[in-house]
Amino acid sequence: MLNLSKITLILALGLLPFFLSAEPTLDAGKNLFKNNCAQCHAKNMKSAATGPALGGVQERWGDYPESDLYSWIRNSQALVAKGHPRAVEIYNEYNKSVMQAFPNLTDDDIASLLLYIDGVYAGVYPPKVPGAVDDTAGVAAASSTPTWLYYALFGFLGFLALILARIISNLNVIAAAKEGADYEQKTLLQTLTSKGVISFLLFAAVILGGYTTVNNAINLGRQQGYAPQQPIKFSHETHAGLHKIDCQYCHDGARRSKHAVIPAANTCMNCHRAIKVGSSYGTAELTKIYASIGYNPSDNTYIKDYEKMDQAQLKEIYTKWIADNYIARNQLEEINKEGEKEVEAQWDGIVSSLTNEQKTTVQGPIEWIRIHNLPDHVYFNHSQHVAVGKLECQNCHGTVEEMEVMTQHSPLSMGWCINCHRETEVKFDGNEYYKSYEKYHNELASGDKEKVTVEDIGGLECQKCHY
Repeated sequence: MLNLSKITLILALGLLPFFLSAEPTLDAGKNLFKNNCAQCHAKNMKSAATGPALGGVQERWGDYPESDLYSWIRNSQALVAKGHPRAVEIYNEYNKSVMQAFPNLTDDDIASLLLYIDGVYAGVYPPKVPGAVDDTAGVAAASSTPTWLYYALFGFLGFLALILARIISNLNVIAAAKEGADYEQKTLLQTLTSKGVISFLLFAAVILGGYTTVNNAINLGRQQGYAPQQPIKFSHETHAGLHKIDCQYCHDGARRSKHAVIPAANTCMNCHRAIKVGSSYGTAELTKIYASIGYNPSDNTYIKDYEKMDQAQLKEIYTKWIADNYIARNQLEEINKEGEKEVEAQWDGIVSSLTNEQKTTVQGPIEWIRIHNLPDHVYFNHSQHVAVGKLECQNCHGTVEEMEVMTQHSPLSMGWCINCHRETEVKFDGNEYYKSYEKYHNELASGDKEKVTVEDIGGLECQKCHY
C-alpha cells in the first residue's frame, strides 16, 4: 500500500538540489572577473593588458565544444599538455605565458563570467542610466530567472503534492474496500499534521538550518566590497593613479613589517605643506589634516600649545584660512554670503570628521576606518609577501589606482589564500631569501621542474598561518 510520507520525502529530496542551485548572473560574473581576472585582463574586454582582450572569446572557441572552453578557463596548461589545437595556438601566440588555473570555478561560475564578459563587450552591461539611449535588451535577455518564479514554482509543487496525497488516500480507500477492510480516510488537516509530514519538515529545517549556519559562519567577518566613507575623502585614483605615487611611499610598513600601516599625517604633509588646495575639494578636505596636527596654512607654521587651545580659537584660525582662500579663488575684495556659508560648512565638516563620542576635540590623530581585516587566529605578514614574495599590491587589493573610494577587492577567505599558494610561482631568480632551497634550484636548472609554487615550499602547512 502506498505511503504518503515516503512519497513526499522522495519528492522533496529530489527537488532540493534544484532550489539550492544558482543560476548564472551578470552580477556574479562581475565579482568573479574582479576577483580572478582583473589583475591581467582589461575591464573593457576590448583592450589587451597583461593578458589578451576577453571580448568575443566564445566566438573564437566556436569550432570546439563549450566544455573545451570551460576546461581552458579552469586549467589552460592541462589542455595544452593534451595537445588541444586551440589551446596550443593561444599558448604560442602569447609567448607561452602561463595563465593561472582556477580549479574551484564551477560551470555556473564560468557561465556567469562569460555572461559578464559578453555584456561588457557588447556595451549592454552595466545598464544605461535613465534618459540614455536604450541598449539594454541584451541584459534583459541574459538576466537570471526572477526570484518570485521560484516561490511560485515551490507553491505549485506544494499544491501538486496535496493533490497527490488526496489521490493516494482515495486509492487506499478503494483498495481497502476491495479487500473488505475498514480504512478511515484522513482529512487534509490530518494529512498535514501527520507524523510523516512533520518528520520531513523537521528534517528539512535541520538541513537548511545547518546549511545556513555553516555558510554564515564561513562568511563571518568577511566583507568583500566593503567601501566605507572615510573621515577625509582620500582618493587613491588621484594619488596612485593620476600622480603615480607608489603604494609603499605611504604604506611603508608593507616591505618591512607585518602591517602595511596607515600613514601618519606627517607623511601627508610631505606634499601638502606645499599643495594646500585639492584638485577636487579645494580646502575642504586638506584643512582637516591641518586641523588634526595643528598646522596653520596661512603662515606655514605649526601652532604653539595647540593641544591646549579650545574649539573657538581653532575655528578662528581655520575659518580665516578657508575664507582667505575663497576670496582669492573668486577674486573678491571681501567674503560674501555664499562664501560665509561655505566657510561654515567646511568648519562643520572638520568637526564632524575629526570628533566622535570618544574623541571630542579636533586635535589628534585622524581616525581612519579599517577596511581589510583578518580573524585573530590568522597570521599574515605583509613583508613576507611584498619583500620576499615580490607580489604587487594589486594582487590582493585590486586596481587601487582606479579607486576613488577604497574598497575591499578580494574575499580574503581561506580558500582564496590556499588557491593562490597553489598557483603562485616562487620567484627564485635573484632572490636571496630562497637560496637555501638548493633542491629546487637544481631541479629548475636541470629542467626536471618547470616551476616551484608556494605550496612546494610549505605554503599549505596549517601552522604557517594558524599559530
